Amino acid sequence: MQTVVQKAKAKPQRQANTTWIRVKKMKMLYIMMLIPMGMLFLFHYIPMYGILIAFKNFSPGLGIWDSPWNNFEHFKRLFSDFLFLRALQNTVVISLLKIIIVFPAPIIFAILLNEITNEKFKKVSQSISYLPHFMSWVILSAMVIEVFSPQRGIINFFITLVGGEPINFMSDKTAFIPILILTDMWKELGWGAIIYLATIASIDPQLYEAADMDGAGRFHKMIHITLPSIMPMVIILFILRLGSVLNAGFDQILNLYNPLVYEVADIIDTYVYRSGLEQFQFDYATAVGLFKNVVGIVLILSANAIIRRKSEHGIW
Repeated sequence: MQTVVQKAKAKPQRQANTTWIRVKKMKMLYIMMLIPMGMLFLFHYIPMYGILIAFKNFSPGLGIWDSPWNNFEHFKRLFSDFLFLRALQNTVVISLLKIIIVFPAPIIFAILLNEITNEKFKKVSQSISYLPHFMSWVILSAMVIEVFSPQRGIINFFITLVGGEPINFMSDKTAFIPILILTDMWKELGWGAIIYLATIASIDPQLYEAADMDGAGRFHKMIHITLPSIMPMVIILFILRLGSVLNAGFDQILNLYNPLVYEVADIIDTYVYRSGLEQFQFDYATAVGLFKNVVGIVLILSANAIIRRKSEHGIW
């Protein structure tokens, strides 16, 4: 009996020794990890102290801690503020449209690229599709505004060429949202396809060889081999995308919109920008941002739980 107890005590000690030996072998990797972990702690966790002002009537003179508590007044104000409710509605509409239209585009593009047999054409197509991703929305927005300009834009040039009247697309409420969706797809199509192309490259070639022996065509191989093989990655990215459903593209919209399209284009992030930086309502803007982030976390956890119940795939 004593021997069994001694063995039971010795087992955790051996495991601890083994773990310490592994840490010592990889000590340089752990030291290298200290830099990004330190930056993460410094720039992401320490500033979370500022969340307190969402629950206070913040006064810069008093500071965060000495400012008086407001009994959740800012959160009560959220749902009685017409401008916030309009921004919330616009954010959800734009995000859902981007999920429905933009999210599947890189998947389709990656599958089609994989089917191209001409390697030179394939590389050129990939390179061209990547370029917009590396350009800021400041530059791309200027290009988009010029393309749709009533005076200088190429679109209006063709409209007037056939006898039509120039249209100010960037101030048209019905045209502005489609422009947002299409330009976002144009910017991120190639970059978003990279991860799917990498997943496709890891598919066992024997699956395609077996399908060839069974007489399957290229379309059937796409549907029955390629698509199911990348589905776990699609699910993971879809869950992460749901978590940012209240992020409708701040940089894009801030550089493209104008007061004439606020009714359909003003989103939570631009509303926070105006409230916090232009109107100096730092406490109220923080409350809005906190609400948005809590909703994002809830959506990620809920989507992951639902998908884990229906399949074996998920974030964790």
